[in-house]
Amino acid sequence: MDDLFSNNSVNVSVEAPAENLIQEIAYDGQEVYQLPLTLSENLTKQAHKIDWMKGDDDDEDIEDIPSVTSATEKDAEEDSKKPDFQASSWPWDSVRNKLRSALTEVCVLADVITVAKDKRYMVLDPVQQDQPDQRQLAQLFSKKRGLTAAANILLHGAERLKISQSDTARAKSNQDFHLELLRLRQNWTLKKIGNSILGDLSYKSAGSRFYHTGIFEVTKSEEPVLGSSETISENQHKPSMIKVTIPTELGGTAYIQDILCTTNLNLVHASLTHSDPSRDANPWTSKLEAAQNVLFCKELFSHLAREAVQLQAAIPHMVVGNQITASLFPGIQLSIHFQSSHSVGIEKRQPVSNSTSPIAKVDHNFISSDILEHSLHQLLRQVHLNNVGQPVPHPSSAPLGPTKRRRLAGPHAYDRDELLLMTKNENILEQIIRQGQHVVLRLRTMFVIDSIAREIRDPLIISHWNVLNSPTLSCVKIIIMTHGYDTLQRTALVVHVGEKTLKCICRDGRVLQMSYEPQELRDLILCQISQHQINAVQSLARFLGWHVVSSSAHLGLGPVEPLGNASSCILSSPSGNRVLSVRCGPQAAQPQVYLSSFPRPDIEKNKVLKDVRWEQLNASYEEVRLEKIEGRNFLSRMELLMASLTYLLSPN
Repeated sequence: MDDLFSNNSVNVSVEAPAENLIQEIAYDGQEVYQLPLTLSENLTKQAHKIDWMKGDDDDEDIEDIPSVTSATEKDAEEDSKKPDFQASSWPWDSVRNKLRSALTEVCVLADVITVAKDKRYMVLDPVQQDQPDQRQLAQLFSKKRGLTAAANILLHGAERLKISQSDTARAKSNQDFHLELLRLRQNWTLKKIGNSILGDLSYKSAGSRFYHTGIFEVTKSEEPVLGSSETISENQHKPSMIKVTIPTELGGTAYIQDILCTTNLNLVHASLTHSDPSRDANPWTSKLEAAQNVLFCKELFSHLAREAVQLQAAIPHMVVGNQITASLFPGIQLSIHFQSSHSVGIEKRQPVSNSTSPIAKVDHNFISSDILEHSLHQLLRQVHLNNVGQPVPHPSSAPLGPTKRRRLAGPHAYDRDELLLMTKNENILEQIIRQGQHVVLRLRTMFVIDSIAREIRDPLIISHWNVLNSPTLSCVKIIIMTHGYDTLQRTALVVHVGEKTLKCICRDGRVLQMSYEPQELRDLILCQISQHQINAVQSLARFLGWHVVSSSAHLGLGPVEPLGNASSCILSSPSGNRVLSVRCGPQAAQPQVYLSSFPRPDIEKNKVLKDVRWEQLNASYEEVRLEKIEGRNFLSRMELLMASLTYLLSPN
């Protein structure tokens, strides 16, 4: 059997099982394996298997055992004489000893190398070598080869630096291009089609029906090449990496010009807004704004022309070329011009002036024209805004088509007439005509008030215009007072300036409606001045102790006034012996004053009548020449007159 197994032996490898040891078997047959050991635990396990107490002499032959035994006995005798020493129980003690011996040998080697390098300890004299043959041509060739190799190295390094610099500049230019493209995308609508980037200047998203698309192209501009002497200063802007190409139809500049042509009132709009390229570092910003302004003005004029043709007015509107003419008042027309220029770059726009053009024949009024132009642009932008979204709050589930007023028609129970009124919307041309009528009427009102204030110095006329007004309604407060007697009497009236009518609210509560004719307002102010003088005289008489016998705002005696009616009052002195009659008309330069006194010098006294005042019934009045009395205004002269009559003619 042994021979059989020896001849037919088979190598059998015994390996540890791949599975972990089974720690527990549950009742349901599930086996719970023991977790595998970590590296540190495995190292500890293997270290425990080593017999650390085994010495280095255990591997010697058995033949040396007697000698070892004798040596051991001798050592034991010597050790018995020495103090007892306890062996180290640390298992890594031998490893530490070997590492310590290796460290000692390395330190010795380092000391030897230090001594060998230091000239103070060892001097190594060089061995003189044989001098080579000095060949001039060979040395020259070797130097050339060395210089050529050095030059190639320098050229190769310079080429690499140039390539790196160009790559850095290209990466920086790409970064600048994308940053500028991001800024452009924040303000303008961009869309990538193929390999090109296109933008849109139109108002199609806001419900525009203009035929022009307003497409512009955005490309990357060529990288500017700067020489060694060319540098960009701090004040100069960096060249833009974006190149914007706009259609030729949108080049140059365009603007809408409002002109009010009349024989009495000349208004022209010549102030033109434009974009300043120096305000922004990107030149494409001003270029796109100018192009969009051209597109906006074209769309605005086209919209106004279409409305002018569709409207049915008493005096038909005319559209001829680039001009729209609408009638505001008799003799006053509103002319809207569209002007454009295809100049290169952004230039300051100046009004076209020709000797034959109607624009050169009228005066300039920047205030009213700026208001009209601003209203034009604001109205069209409001139309676009209404097309984009409905005003909030609006329902979250209902459609956004109906307006807020129509949504509230049900809860408010609107009738058929109110619903039909909602469907009627004014177009832009009608609104601008209404605003133009208001501007003309407001200027007329200003002119009338200022002209009366210049003509009449007594009393003073002060006007206060409200700052916050609507486009079709303004309000002015007119105060009439006498200098130095403003606390005694003040006459105030408020005038509401509308589109075609004026509404005046007087101090006594009367409301007067007037037309657009300036003469009506002038007549009203003159009548108010006449009544102010009479009321001021009465207040002054009461203050001085005189009695107001009678007063009339519509006097029916005396000469007929060409305008309105005259006002009058009769004043009696405190003693009753003097009577003053004051008459003031709207067209009179100064009020007229008459004096009457008693006893009458032309008749004898009646001894039968005890009351002498009956003799004064038929007394005649004599006119007082006010210009001979000192005083700076009418009330100051009347005050001096009444004071003198009270003092000099008082009874003893």
